[in-house]
Amino acid sequence: MSFTHAFDATSLREYDIRGIVGKTLHPADAYAIGRTFGSIVARNGGKSVAVGYDGRLSSPELEHSLVQGLVASGMDVVRVGRGPTPMLYFASVTHKADGAVMVTGSHNPPDYNGFKMMLANKPFFGEQIKELGRLSAEGDVVPEHAGNVRDLDVHADYIARLLKDYDGGERTLRVVWDNGNSAAGDVLAQLVRVLPGEHIVLNPDIDGTFPAHHPDPTVAKNLEQIIAAVKAEKADIGIAFDGDADRIGVVDNKGQILWGDQTLVILARDVLKNHPGGTIIADVKASQVLFDEVKAAGGTPLMWKTGHSLIKSKMAETRSPLAGEMSGHIFFADKWYGFDDAIYAAIRMLGIVARMDTPLSDVRDALPSTISTPELRFDCPDTRKFAVIDEVASRLKESGADVSPIDGVRVNTADGWWLLRASNTQAVLVARAEARSEEGLERLKEALVDQLEKSGIAAPDFSGENAGH
Repeated sequence: MSFTHAFDATSLREYDIRGIVGKTLHPADAYAIGRTFGSIVARNGGKSVAVGYDGRLSSPELEHSLVQGLVASGMDVVRVGRGPTPMLYFASVTHKADGAVMVTGSHNPPDYNGFKMMLANKPFFGEQIKELGRLSAEGDVVPEHAGNVRDLDVHADYIARLLKDYDGGERTLRVVWDNGNSAAGDVLAQLVRVLPGEHIVLNPDIDGTFPAHHPDPTVAKNLEQIIAAVKAEKADIGIAFDGDADRIGVVDNKGQILWGDQTLVILARDVLKNHPGGTIIADVKASQVLFDEVKAAGGTPLMWKTGHSLIKSKMAETRSPLAGEMSGHIFFADKWYGFDDAIYAAIRMLGIVARMDTPLSDVRDALPSTISTPELRFDCPDTRKFAVIDEVASRLKESGADVSPIDGVRVNTADGWWLLRASNTQAVLVARAEARSEEGLERLKEALVDQLEKSGIAAPDFSGENAGH
């Protein structure tokens, strides 16, 4: 039986395949991903693919169609069932699968869903996703022949492995968790039964409608519930997850948010005790404070491109023990497997806090303070966005500015820095600025706006409040 399938043009993204269910994403797409990705695995010399799915209402149907496509490509499919994305990664690595596919909409609204993939336990992204789309459209797949399917429950093994690296010593903590109705719900319920300390779990049930709040812990509004609970319970720390639990949010004992780079500072100091001089990677959106603190702790800071797949690849290349992004992706290769896992990051964070002789808020408050804009995203056509970055970079180079071109342009000045980059997944430009004073931040904003106007781009809305950091 011949096979061809064309995906909606908007669904093939840089790091995953993603769309709106019933509009740009359908079960037929899931089948096509299975049929084509299975062919890629086969041509890569592989035979087995691990599959998991999150708690979204559309995920079971999409997973079913995905599995059918994989089986038609002759794959031995290992179905790990519903759970967080990192549990699938864990299953893939520990059971030596040749490929892995997670059905997940991550932190997107309930009507979205998507697919994250690994090939030979490495990220499958960028040009590989484009190639998958081309192979599907052309019907360039292996001849149809039936594979096999088996179910594998890895919950117990995953939880036991998480617990193995808890190193909190004698002190017990009072912890508030906001599962956010995420796919981590079943794992978290079992984990807190055996993890030392007192644990209060908010929104424990897996619910793909996300009735409590949007499943994205990098947005302050989504942390209001856990902040209130931490204060009410007089907890030592609060931990929040996104929809598939590969991104973490952290709140200290005062209810103050620790942003992704601040969390990474605390984790890096601990990891560097066993990896002196180790390379700690953070994305280009991270605070200069992070890079300075890593250096002060004896590490080698490395600024890299935004994107979890890009970070994972750079970690493997540099043998970095730890990396992170402002978006809350934390990657441990120290004791762990190098993939982003918010539950594992939480375990390591709890161990550090339990060994502290001061509250977490003291450590957070001791970090140098800066003032920054929120991440600003504004429309720019796909056909224009990279050209704008090139134009800005060229003008800055001519002016002798101190520019890092790793991912867009990050401009360092006496006041601080500003960033302008093109999104890899949307028709938008992304901007951010950080300074040591309000006056300095205003000068950085003016410099950014000036460059945008020179390229004929309307400046983003800076009217929102600046954030202390």
